[in-house]
Amino acid sequence: GLSVHYWMAYAIEVCRPEHHAIALSLVSTAWAIGLIVGPTIGGYLAQPTEKYPKLFPVDSLFGRFPYFLPCLCISVFSFLVLISCIWLPETLHNHNTDKKEDQASESLTVIFSNSEEIVEHNITSTTKNNVLKNWPLMSSIILFCIVSFDDMAYSEIFSLWAESDRKYGGLSFSSEDVGQVLAITGVSILVYQTFIFPRINRVLGPINTSRVAISLSVVLLFTYAPITHLSRPWSSIAVNIASILKNNFLITIVTSSFILQNNSVTQGQRATANGLGTTLMSFCKTFAPAGAGIVASILERHEIHFLIFQPPHI
Repeated sequence: GLSVHYWMAYAIEVCRPEHHAIALSLVSTAWAIGLIVGPTIGGYLAQPTEKYPKLFPVDSLFGRFPYFLPCLCISVFSFLVLISCIWLPETLHNHNTDKKEDQASESLTVIFSNSEEIVEHNITSTTKNNVLKNWPLMSSIILFCIVSFDDMAYSEIFSLWAESDRKYGGLSFSSEDVGQVLAITGVSILVYQTFIFPRINRVLGPINTSRVAISLSVVLLFTYAPITHLSRPWSSIAVNIASILKNNFLITIVTSSFILQNNSVTQGQRATANGLGTTLMSFCKTFAPAGAGIVASILERHEIHFLIFQPPHI
């Protein structure tokens, strides 16, 4: 999470203002795809001796350590990314060569699009010295924290729900089925964030875009329960569509909040603002898995899942 915010600040500094939306969307897309591709790799490569016995004999190293293969693949990929970072250009020179722009940004008017009017907020000397008093920044961070909590809880429950037996209100999916759903979702996020989100943001602005995405996401969650009544392959198709929409709504809200955060402060405050957002987001994500797991356990213990997922017996 912290590295993502570093990349957000980096993207803002290396791109011109008119390209901030596409730059931040690409960074958040890479982050979201990583969160999806990681579990996908685990789903396909975990326990390879059982899934691919011809390639990985039972008496091999992968038989003794059934989760070694996905960890190895991710480690190799991370090492290649680490090496590639050597060639990234430094952006500190931007602070020195663009002094006039920085001085102008001190009295910058941050413009937020509203449904009917343009709301202007002047960055005063008070908010410059104390980011906690910068309400546009704090409101965007609060939005980011709430959405991060929701995303972590959703990720915690989704796999459990998909792999649970149908008699418990699940879908009876295998780990490969769940991995396939996540892989398809990752591809859709890449396409959406690259070609669709920048156009939507240009028309609606980050605030209205977030409002629409949040509203649609809430409505979408109510469609998950009826999916359990569908038979194959319709249940698989419905889950893929729901997962694609849910994650694209999520990435829309996250990217919009990133844009608002970085536009709410001057260049010299971006590291502080992004660091503060990461700290509060991590705090929310700490409680999300435990909270979601406790709620799911309570529902299962009292057999409320039958009332939610199963049709009533007549």
